Formats: sequence, C-alpha cells, structure tokens
Amino acid sequence: MAKGEKEKVGFIGRFKQIGMVFKFTMKQDKWFLPLAVAAVVLPLALTALVIALGLGWLWLPVGIMTSLLALLIVLNVRSSKMFMRAAERQPGSAASIVERWRGDWRVTPAVSSTTQMDMVHMVLNRRGVILLGEGERQRVGPMLGQEKKRLSKVIGSAPLYDFIIGHGENEIPLRKLRTKLNMLPKSMTGKDVNSLDRRLKALSARPRMPKGSIPKDMIPKNVRPPKNAARGR
Repeated sequence: MAKGEKEKVGFIGRFKQIGMVFKFTMKQDKWFLPLAVAAVVLPLALTALVIALGLGWLWLPVGIMTSLLALLIVLNVRSSKMFMRAAERQPGSAASIVERWRGDWRVTPAVSSTTQMDMVHMVLNRRGVILLGEGERQRVGPMLGQEKKRLSKVIGSAPLYDFIIGHGENEIPLRKLRTKLNMLPKSMTGKDVNSLDRRLKALSARPRMPKGSIPKDMIPKNVRPPKNAARGR
C-alpha cells in the first residue's frame, strides 16, 4: 500500500480491531481492567441517581454514551502507553513510529548501523535534519558524530539536531519523542525541505558500507499502535 493511502475498514473490521486492542491492553496492563470498570460504572451510577431524583429517564441515553466515551478514553490512554513500552524493546522502532506520525516527517531508517543493533535514523522536517540514535550510548555517540560531519557538507544552513533514544542521562524516552521534536522551531519552508531532500537522497545513494554489513530485516515493519489506539493524540 502506498504511503498515505488509507485502509478501508468496515464496521465489523473496526469492531474486531477494538477487541484486539482491548485484549492486548488487558494482557499488558494490570490497571486497565479496574480503570475500565470504573469508567463504565461511575457514569451509570450517576445517571441512576439522577433518574432516582425524578429528573427523568431521558438521562439514561446520556449516561450510556458517557460510559462508552469514558471507556474509549481509558482504552486509548492505556493501550498507547503499553504500545510504547513494548516498542521501546524493539531495535529500530523509533524510525517506524516517526514514519507514521501525521505531517511531513521524512524518515530514512538506519543511515548508520552496527551488527550489535545500534542505529542512527535520519528525519527531515521543516524543523531541519534530525538524527535519532538507538542503542548503546558508547557506540551511538561516535556514530552520530560521523553522520553530523557527513551531513554538514550538504545541508548548508539547515538546522541539524541529534538525539539518543533511551532512559539514561540526556536521553529521550520514545514516548516523549514526539513532544520533544514538536518543540523544535520550524525554520524551513516546504520548498527548502524538498530541495534538501533531493540533496540528501543523492548523498545517501553513494556507496558507504560493504554489502551485508547491515543485518537483514533489522528495522521492524510492524511497529504500529493497534487501530484506533492512538486516535486523537
């Protein structure tokens, strides 16, 4: 499927997807079921109280819809959290996640890598060129330095940022990556991005590493939140 093409999912398919998300979250998160029950019971209990006070049965549909909405909110928040926790354990997941963000995020996975599954991904956006490192800091740090030196020859005055994904000092957890990158100033126009994209592709087309130096299938292709899990975030 071409990037940007939307999958058409019917009502039954959508319902099955929600069920899969529900099962996944319940299996991974011990707090999900109690929170889901509370999300359903509390609005219904409040509705029952309103009806008991004689304010009419017209509040019943409101209570039911409120319960369903609260359940979906809990499902969205908790499933997204569990997904990000699972993704943090998969090498290369940062590239797959950024690729699926809304907006013009142009990702080149594993522009540099090692057999120990350390990687540097390149992201191009109106904010500039962004390098994302994944793996052991002792190995990723020099890789980022080499990529910055290589890219500085072609990016001109475009901003160049580098970040390491992780939970150590001066590292960014994967779940906070989107917030961090969105805080960067937009200093380039769409034409600037297209022009720089062509130069970067030409640079990437040059032979750099011996064939077979990057492990096959090291970038996961199926790292994505279940359908509807992150809608509205």
